Amino acid sequence: MENADPYRYFLKDVKRIIIKVGTAVVTRQDGRLAVGKLGALCEQIKELNSLGYEIILVSSGAVGLGRQRLRYRKLINSSFADLQKPQVEIDGKACAAVGQNSLMALYDALFSQLDVTSAQLLVTDNDFRDIDFRKQLSETVKSLLGLKVIPIFNENDAVSTRKAPYEDSSGIFWDNDSLSALLALELKADLLILLSDVEGLYSGPPSDPHSKLIHTYIKEKHQNEITFGDKSRVGRGGMTAKVKASIHAAEAGIPVIITSGYAAENIIKVLQGQRIGTLFHKDAHKWAPLKEVDAREMAVAARDCSRQLQALSSEERKQILLKIADALEAHQKEIRIENEADVAAAQEEGCEQSLVARLVLKNEKLASLANNVRIIANMEDPIGRVLKRTELAEGLILEKTSSPLGVLLIIFESRPEALVQIASLAIRSGNGLLLKGGKEARRSNAILHKVITEAIPDSVGAKLIGLVTSRAEIPELLKLDDVIDLVIPRGSNKLVSQIKSSTKIPVLGHADGICHVYVDKSADLKMAKQIVLDAKIDYPAGCNAMETLLVHKDLVEKGWLNSITVDLRTEGVTLFGGPKASPLLNIPLARSLHHEYNSLTCAVEIVDDVYAAIDHINLYGSAHTDSIVAEDHEVADVFLRQVDSAAVFHNASTRFSDGARFGLGAEVGISTSRIHARGPVGVDGLLTTRWILKGSGQIVDGDKAVSYTHKNLAI
Repeated sequence: MENADPYRYFLKDVKRIIIKVGTAVVTRQDGRLAVGKLGALCEQIKELNSLGYEIILVSSGAVGLGRQRLRYRKLINSSFADLQKPQVEIDGKACAAVGQNSLMALYDALFSQLDVTSAQLLVTDNDFRDIDFRKQLSETVKSLLGLKVIPIFNENDAVSTRKAPYEDSSGIFWDNDSLSALLALELKADLLILLSDVEGLYSGPPSDPHSKLIHTYIKEKHQNEITFGDKSRVGRGGMTAKVKASIHAAEAGIPVIITSGYAAENIIKVLQGQRIGTLFHKDAHKWAPLKEVDAREMAVAARDCSRQLQALSSEERKQILLKIADALEAHQKEIRIENEADVAAAQEEGCEQSLVARLVLKNEKLASLANNVRIIANMEDPIGRVLKRTELAEGLILEKTSSPLGVLLIIFESRPEALVQIASLAIRSGNGLLLKGGKEARRSNAILHKVITEAIPDSVGAKLIGLVTSRAEIPELLKLDDVIDLVIPRGSNKLVSQIKSSTKIPVLGHADGICHVYVDKSADLKMAKQIVLDAKIDYPAGCNAMETLLVHKDLVEKGWLNSITVDLRTEGVTLFGGPKASPLLNIPLARSLHHEYNSLTCAVEIVDDVYAAIDHINLYGSAHTDSIVAEDHEVADVFLRQVDSAAVFHNASTRFSDGARFGLGAEVGISTSRIHARGPVGVDGLLTTRWILKGSGQIVDGDKAVSYTHKNLAI
């Protein structure tokens, strides 16, 4: 089981789930109910209920809610004189009685809106000492679950004889966390989920930036390492209580996950096998080594190694790259073996053909990669270049110089050659690097990473380039805005959007590659045919492939539109039409003109003129790459000026939008952002600037001690 995914291992048999929601989750800071969070929770429970799961809810919050309501009632019924007197804390049992009524009324209202029925079950500590009670409880819950009713448990604090929370030797509960664990055992649950106000169990207080989330609790490793912070702001428990309850349930054979009740759809994500929160399981010690991979350690190591890399001379960095190029050629056979295994696995799993095409590493591609690495190696050293030189005052010289960004996190899908391109650019630009490739290229990425890092000298360190092997590490890495300086996602629109919404770290990339070719009425039609066919069929899976062909209306009458559609179909291209082209060409209407096919498919539309083409591109395009075919240079200039894309071409295929073809050696991606870098991003896009000031003892002294010249100097 050491290499298995522990979440998927036990989730396949889960049917009966107990969900405990704490006071801090169900109430706001002012004590009022957090209706939005409760509504989202009920929607998740409704979905799970409809999928056949048996859901039992244990809900805190009654005492806090009752206290808030009674304080308000007391306030409006008090005279001014009463308010001057010392205020006595309201009896907790009265708070529980009032709050429980309000809490259940809200649950009933929310579930009723979702066509779900809920039931209230209040229990006390002493109830569980009665064997008959425990038997009847199981029967009642079984009956309710059979009717798809959601049982909602809470301790009956209003009549409980217990004065304060406690733990006794018989294992009777002492708060709602321990009640949840007890119910999990009594009702034979398959999984217990404890919702908290933090993401899970941390090695220290969550507010401490040095604390790290523990994904899998291993008693032998963690019981003496964890430092707990403050208890819950409103409830009786806190993380200490949750951990005790989790250990108790896990040792009895019931898996437990502590996760955030604030994050959207966290319960559903847990059941989908996503590694969120902290897992407690009796077999956890078998699943993970005592030394877990740590995202921060990996990022810090990459940063430290990058500083060693920057300390090398330009020639030394160049030699590292030349060794990598040689190693790629020397290990070509091993790389192909691993790559072919990835390709075979992808085909067996029924992956889309476009994905499989991006996976393949043929000998020609490996040779091209090695050549591109050598091109990058022989480039002018990008680090420390003086970009601007200014004399601020006599003897006071300011230089603006190029500098590495620091540590890059690159997340890419299914393109193993991207690993080589990005690694070589990072080394040339003096950056540390963390790479996370798609699971479909796991073997290819592993062998390429091994070949590259073995060529890095010990004086720099192989940890300069870290390979992230688990998808679960990505959320932790995306939090490290104090160590990682730039994230570059390369992949689907969904991937890029998810990354952008999940991190404070700057993100550079493009979400779609919806590229257009517009053929003007003035075009050389033979040239236009060559460009259109190349843009679509040269490499349909590329993000710079044509996805929409725009044709001037005059070319319809000339017969060129019919001719090019025949040519495209002859090459195996499936065509969809815009509102004008679809009925005219008798082809299916495109469901959307903002669509990236990544295959031998494209859309065709007819436009009135260049201005209509520009409007269409700016409306439906993705600001990636767009091209015009025209002999009228005035029309072409209008297109080049007004199309708002990262790359705009005249009489050339969109397939030229590529770092290697631009002479950048390679690219880390193509950016459609407008800040920092745009278009194919090579070495220059991985650099920032810093200021070097060289003086001879100057001071400011309110600007009286210096006479500014601000003279531009030759570089």
